[in-house]
Amino acid sequence: MKKKTCPSNLREACLSHFASLNIPIRPDVLDAALERAEKEALSALEVLDLVLGRQAAERRERSTERRIREARFAERKTLETFDWRFNQKAINRAQIEELATGDFIRRHSNLLLVGQSGVGKSHLIQALGIKACALEYRVLYRTSAQLIADLTATLADKTLPQRLRFYSRPDFLIIDEFGFDRIERLECPQAAHLLYKVIASRNQHSSTALVTNVDFEQWPEYLSDGPLAMAFLDRLVEGATIIKIKGESYRARRSGKTMQETAATDR
Repeated sequence: MKKKTCPSNLREACLSHFASLNIPIRPDVLDAALERAEKEALSALEVLDLVLGRQAAERRERSTERRIREARFAERKTLETFDWRFNQKAINRAQIEELATGDFIRRHSNLLLVGQSGVGKSHLIQALGIKACALEYRVLYRTSAQLIADLTATLADKTLPQRLRFYSRPDFLIIDEFGFDRIERLECPQAAHLLYKVIASRNQHSSTALVTNVDFEQWPEYLSDGPLAMAFLDRLVEGATIIKIKGESYRARRSGKTMQETAATDR
């Protein structure tokens, strides 16, 4: 007949197991779970969830925070803080929330957000990026100007191949403000070709999001190279989700409100 193990010995053995497995369970957490299990007649699985659930949640939160830091978003925007009522007819909320599931990233599909300045594109794309971080995807955020400046710098020290590998690694690369960087583009004639190399290096094995105020028919003029613009578009739009937002500017509205408030104060 098998001899029963003393409960205190089992407790110590379990704490030892947790330590060996590098699971940071404090003795008081285990004791609280055991006490609740006895009072509420919990099942073995319910006890495991009590003991491990909080630790697992905290570890996931730390991992998510690390991925958010590494993504280097310009601002910490979320879908929960987005004003869905403004431009309600221009933005399909259900479509954005479907994108937030990250399924398009799993499928290695691209995402293009097109619209004039101030309609909420940057807020939405950074919010989707943060959702992707929570889903354990590696995300990297850059403005087009930052990306061009970084790639241009590699021409001097001949490290372009290594930098292209760096930009090919994230599961989800966000290129914001494409079309805002005319100065950088004019200062670096190779800018369009460098951007194309990044897009081509990620084609069909990772997801890229491009946020722009330049509509597709204007790309040849913007890039100053018609054939390259078409190749650029071909790589991006194949199987991509394309969202065109035609609405009012949030910034213009806020600026108008501020001016009205200032005028009212001055009266």
